[in-house]
Amino acid sequence: MKLYNTLTRTRDEFVTHEPGKCRMYTCGPTVYHFAHIGNLRTYIMEDVLEKYLRYTGLDVTRCMNITDVGHLTSDADTGEDKMLKGARREHKTVMEIARFYTDAFFADCEKLNIKIPEIVVPATSYIDHFIEMVTVLLDKGYAYLSGGNVYFDTSKLDNYYVFGNQEAEDLAVGVREGVEEDEAKRNKTDFVLWFTKSKFEDQELKWDSPWGVGYPGWHIECSAISLWNLGEYLDLHCGGVDNAFPHHTNEIAQSEAYLGHPWCSHWFHVLHLNTASGKMSKSSGEFLTVSLLEEKGYDPLVYRFFCLGSHYRKSLVFSWEGMDSAKTAYAKLVSRIAALNPDDAAPIDEAVMNEQKTRFAAAMDNDLNTALALTALYDVLKAKTNDRTKLALLSDFDSVLSLFLLDAAAKVRAQNKAAEAAKSAGAGAGTSELTVVCLAPDADDALKAEIEGLIRERADAKKAKNFARADEIRDSLAARGISLKDGKGVVEWSKA
Repeated sequence: MKLYNTLTRTRDEFVTHEPGKCRMYTCGPTVYHFAHIGNLRTYIMEDVLEKYLRYTGLDVTRCMNITDVGHLTSDADTGEDKMLKGARREHKTVMEIARFYTDAFFADCEKLNIKIPEIVVPATSYIDHFIEMVTVLLDKGYAYLSGGNVYFDTSKLDNYYVFGNQEAEDLAVGVREGVEEDEAKRNKTDFVLWFTKSKFEDQELKWDSPWGVGYPGWHIECSAISLWNLGEYLDLHCGGVDNAFPHHTNEIAQSEAYLGHPWCSHWFHVLHLNTASGKMSKSSGEFLTVSLLEEKGYDPLVYRFFCLGSHYRKSLVFSWEGMDSAKTAYAKLVSRIAALNPDDAAPIDEAVMNEQKTRFAAAMDNDLNTALALTALYDVLKAKTNDRTKLALLSDFDSVLSLFLLDAAAKVRAQNKAAEAAKSAGAGAGTSELTVVCLAPDADDALKAEIEGLIRERADAKKAKNFARADEIRDSLAARGISLKDGKGVVEWSKA
């Protein structure tokens, strides 16, 4: 598999330190607010990557942190504590905020079919490990005490900017809110390992340490959590591109200083989800959540489908028009799968299986090209083979893509079967011979009943040559985003 490596700035063959095993770390959420869908794009792509690595036969152990302390509003140790900011906003304790938004994050992951890593560690549970790591860095001369805080000394490194020369432009990008001068630092790129003089009088979470009462800096947590759970050699570290500097840069600095040898061989970064007005963030006014998508009538899996249609190393522009297109495409794909016969007893066509699986693997091996992997689904549907083979292939590919395609298709089949039963029972006065088919997998029972009633009323109006009423019904449905497709004895409806 060729996978772009931010560290080498090339597409590298993905090779693990121990053959057959992959140790994978992903930066988790700072749980002071809901995750926005830009954050979740990163987790979707990391999820696909993990599932594909497992698909290829690797034994993957994945670890993720939960940041519930130490992350300031600027990634360069300035500004307000994000957890304290959330607690003040909602008049709760920091730990109440952390528990609530951790649960909300996991609920969003479930809706998006994102697998939760087997190892999840809240930062507040690893304070002793942070202190141990900081102590070693002080003993080795890579850290120093100044102004009551413990800082990492970046001047001790031969190359601090491991992801490229970021000293000028990217420093401001990484800091985001501007670089505030910290007079306690020896060098402008030094960063805090442990705060012992809180920036806030009412800082809620503090612990005893050899340097006084305080709390850890944000960067130390991922290094310690990874090292204690995955060992000294990490195969794959993932995160959003905004984490590359300074967060991941600082992780490498402190981890390799602590270990005395190279730490992580491969770095995977997902680019931003943008809106028409720019990068999405919780402070930009474009705070879009999974719950908001649901309120607007979108199945969260439509958003996953939307994300998979673009490459993870390209910025993706979000729009409601784009979501509408994804919703329609997802419904049509599910409808085509629903048309396959799940009871087909023909033998599996091994030649077609091998050919199609090779195409799918070629797409995913090409730097996780999920857009081509989606094309592979359509190639299966077009293949000249039996339905049993097609369904086996779709199930195989969806173990990686996780779009619940076969489950959604089964729901459509059940809806169609119910419509046929209604037809046989003479449902709908004067229109018992009409079959109404719903092609909107996310439609609830109340909406289905309402639309079917209107479609049957329209059919009655046409039969009575009341074409004005028939047109009126069709136009009113179109205004609601409901499109109709008439066939012989059947009307299919979908949500545009």
